[in-house]
Amino acid sequence: MNFENNLAFAQAQDQADVLKDFRHQFLFPNREGKDFIYLCGNSLGLQPKVANEVLQKQLSNWANLAVEGWFEGDKPWMYYHKELKDLMAPLVGAFPAEVCPMNTLTVNLHLLMVSFYQPKGKRFKIMMEGGAFPSDQYAIESQVRFHGFNPANAIIEVFPRSGEDTLRTEDILSKIDEHGEEIALILFGGINYYTGQWYDMEKITQAGHAVGAMVGWDLAHAAGNVPVKLHDWGVDFACWCSYKYQNSGPGGIAGIFVHEKHFQNQDLNRFAGWWGYQENKRFKMEKGFIPEAGADGWQVSCTQVIPMALYHASLEIFKEAGFLAPLRIKSINLTGYLEYIINEINKILNLQQFKIITPAKPEERGAQLSIIAAHKGKEIFDGLVAEHILGDWREPDVIRLSPIPLYNSFEDIYLTGQALLKVCKKVL
Repeated sequence: MNFENNLAFAQAQDQADVLKDFRHQFLFPNREGKDFIYLCGNSLGLQPKVANEVLQKQLSNWANLAVEGWFEGDKPWMYYHKELKDLMAPLVGAFPAEVCPMNTLTVNLHLLMVSFYQPKGKRFKIMMEGGAFPSDQYAIESQVRFHGFNPANAIIEVFPRSGEDTLRTEDILSKIDEHGEEIALILFGGINYYTGQWYDMEKITQAGHAVGAMVGWDLAHAAGNVPVKLHDWGVDFACWCSYKYQNSGPGGIAGIFVHEKHFQNQDLNRFAGWWGYQENKRFKMEKGFIPEAGADGWQVSCTQVIPMALYHASLEIFKEAGFLAPLRIKSINLTGYLEYIINEINKILNLQQFKIITPAKPEERGAQLSIIAAHKGKEIFDGLVAEHILGDWREPDVIRLSPIPLYNSFEDIYLTGQALLKVCKKVL
């Protein structure tokens, strides 16, 4: 697409956008009677307007049915998660049996590592991206210590080359080959939270399997953002939160994926609980754990009905939009337009004020651009907020802006550029 830095161009793109009406299904933060332009869906998605209705429906079920709600009502709680499975699966390229809504992301990461991090002999190391989200780092370090190893020599971190901001796929593959016989597990984020880089998940998964390692992915910044094919790529396991791109609300229920090739593997350890026990025998309260088939067998505790209801409401919007195929097309164009606008501002200022550290190739990024300001970055970010532009700031020096195809417009991007230019002229 050939972009133009003017309002007429942006409005023309919005008029032609087949997804333009979906923004009216969301609530935007408002201050002093004016809505914010919200570019922070990579941190917390907006609230669907239907969320309050869905929440009230479940509160009403609780009030009117009480304990009978588990097996009565239009959607008994006992089986409610199955409706979500059918909607979750297309977002991550899986079969419904391979996914399950449960817990929160890092809890699920621990549960899955119990199964898929099985160090033996010299194969005891975990490979991960350097600069991963801290919760992943803490989880991996604690799992390594739990097995009696020292993180200093049991964790292999892969960092960008000197002077570069993102990882080269060939460097990741080379590191896998170099340490192949030592690696028990490769665990990366699908998209790095800081740089916005989308890793080549298929190639990394194949390379990991070629050296005999398990491969898992934290899809916190990928699920609902970019098209992934977990089943076809042979990924062993994955987990994700749902409150970013999938708009399930703060602390919303998370999801897991376990490839069907592992369903019959009796050698996999798991931390079991009664909700992972065979569904048709669960209430017989019998001794001896027999897992429910598929990803459901990794459940531990009771279904979280109210968080699931909110997640379900958002997933229905994805279904109405046609899931990720049409959203991805718009996302590539929106993010490309934001990139263009930022580069235009540099030209207008006659200054290389903004450096985008997110990869320029669409196939290497999702909806997020991570931007470093050469001068007064935090002051510029605060100035954007004062102008009703809401992105987020990540220490030490990155402004993250994430145009979401479900509710952002080309006019949003143009106006963000105008506000950014205004702030720069004020503070620089």
